Amino acid sequence: MNRSIILLTSLLLLGCSSFLPQNDTPISSDEIRDHIAYLASDALEGRKPGTPGGKAAADYVAEHFKQIGLTPLGQDGFQSFEVVTKVSLGADNSLTAGKIMGVPGQDYTPTSFSENASLEAGLVFVGYGFEIDSDTLKWNDYLTADTQDKWVLILRGSPETEDNALEFGRHATLRHKLLVARDHGAAGVVFVSGTKFDEQDELIELRIERNFSKSGLPVIHVTRDLADRLLADDENTIADLEALIDSKMKPKSFITRQRLAVNIEVVQHEVTTQNVIGVLEGSDPVLKDEYLLVGGHYDHLGWGGKGSGSRKPDTSAIHNGADDNASGVAAVLEIAEKFAQGSDTPKRSIIFMAFAAEEMGLLGSKHFTSNPLVKLEQIKQMFNLDMVGRLDDERRILTAGGTGTAEGMEDLLDELASSSLLRLSKTPDGYGPSDHASFYVEDIPVLFFFTGITEEYHTPGDDLETINIEGEQLIAEFTYDLVLRYADLDETFIFQEAGPKGPPKSGKRGKVKMGIIPDFAAADANGFLLGGVVPGGPAAIAGMKKGDVMVSLEGRSVKNIYDYMGRMADVKPGMRISVEVLRDGEKLILIVQL
Repeated sequence: MNRSIILLTSLLLLGCSSFLPQNDTPISSDEIRDHIAYLASDALEGRKPGTPGGKAAADYVAEHFKQIGLTPLGQDGFQSFEVVTKVSLGADNSLTAGKIMGVPGQDYTPTSFSENASLEAGLVFVGYGFEIDSDTLKWNDYLTADTQDKWVLILRGSPETEDNALEFGRHATLRHKLLVARDHGAAGVVFVSGTKFDEQDELIELRIERNFSKSGLPVIHVTRDLADRLLADDENTIADLEALIDSKMKPKSFITRQRLAVNIEVVQHEVTTQNVIGVLEGSDPVLKDEYLLVGGHYDHLGWGGKGSGSRKPDTSAIHNGADDNASGVAAVLEIAEKFAQGSDTPKRSIIFMAFAAEEMGLLGSKHFTSNPLVKLEQIKQMFNLDMVGRLDDERRILTAGGTGTAEGMEDLLDELASSSLLRLSKTPDGYGPSDHASFYVEDIPVLFFFTGITEEYHTPGDDLETINIEGEQLIAEFTYDLVLRYADLDETFIFQEAGPKGPPKSGKRGKVKMGIIPDFAAADANGFLLGGVVPGGPAAIAGMKKGDVMVSLEGRSVKNIYDYMGRMADVKPGMRISVEVLRDGEKLILIVQL
């Protein structure tokens, strides 16, 4: 056993001393501190999914649930699932064009979203790779070049000016450009940075995206030097072509004399992570079959770095995540303990849950709602505690999100708050950037407790010393009283929609929304899997349903969320569009009025 494992084990056993039965007393601030001290310790190295520290945190929560007498749900209290946390170059990567050879990682790199493939084909330069036909801008780089079954060489960025930056910007992402290339029959995409776009000419870093999905094409990024060698027979350079297009503000495309052969192997590294779940059975013979769910996520950002979500991505250091979200987990553990070992016996059953992989896109809560261990209709309310450790002692404001997701919920909150030292700041919307969103999408009322964003958020500075332990104790006691009161109601509150069931609309002019909710946990679907539809929205009226897989829009293929966003960028308000979906293995074509 190495030293790190010994230290983790010792801390775990030390923390378990707080699991001993307690009298029916107020929630202990000392125990809250102990929980956060362990979960946010350097030994756990930021609790990233799939790491020893992440597993140690899950074990800690599971041991607590066991010690206080909760019934484990799932496999011994764990609900395991796989997530992709890293991508890397495999052994089979090569690039040749006649006598030209490229070195992977030096002259070129596959992108993280590239398909693994072997492709030999001609090479066509297509400028910035645009196909734009709007009222204010018309630009088509594919008009004069045959790109069918060819590699296409595309400049990154755009020739934008102050007047057209917004219009070009909507079409300038790598994902949108490769989508256009795919529409024009390209077999593969080669990106290159002009001198205006990146004078240093750094290769795109091969790293995982937050909501990872493949592109449907082999995609590489090459240095200007390699691109210039590929264009030498055509007496062109990338710097000259970029300058020419930008100065004339006109497309320039041509078929090169090169035939490019590329092998791509990008390895996805999957790890196992797990939700941790315990149940306290209710006392009422009928109401015990209904559940309240009290949860918070236990994962964090590990050592940070680019793509991790760190607000200091260039700093490699342990992100301990004391507030985000050791604080929420500590509150869940103490609320569970008071219920399990106190004299108050709730009529309804209560699920206590620590979610995994929230920082990767709510993956743990989404996995639970997609693979529920009790029927979702039996869950009558979800309480989410995420970042409850930074209460301001003077203002004592606790933000309560989701207050409009059930009739009568605000009245109960106000009644309890009137006898509390806390002051509530209420927001009605049920959708938000934490695990309660996964339940709101399923028509389950939610409440999200939160003390606000601080300077230490998603940085290595989010440590135990910044936590207001006594403030968190107030929040945990308030949540306990609320859950107990709710658990003993004769009738639960009725769900009502409060705000959209997806990310808020962009403020960009002309942006059209179909009213669909993506399923971010299903990155490998051969199409765009719908996690839900907004009632009354265009998609719902057209007949789309949760679980449909969108495979084309207006006859053009859709393989993932990026394809969908790219297609929708060209859609205008008032249009009628055809959408092809797969439902239970059968294709359906639906007409959507926007």
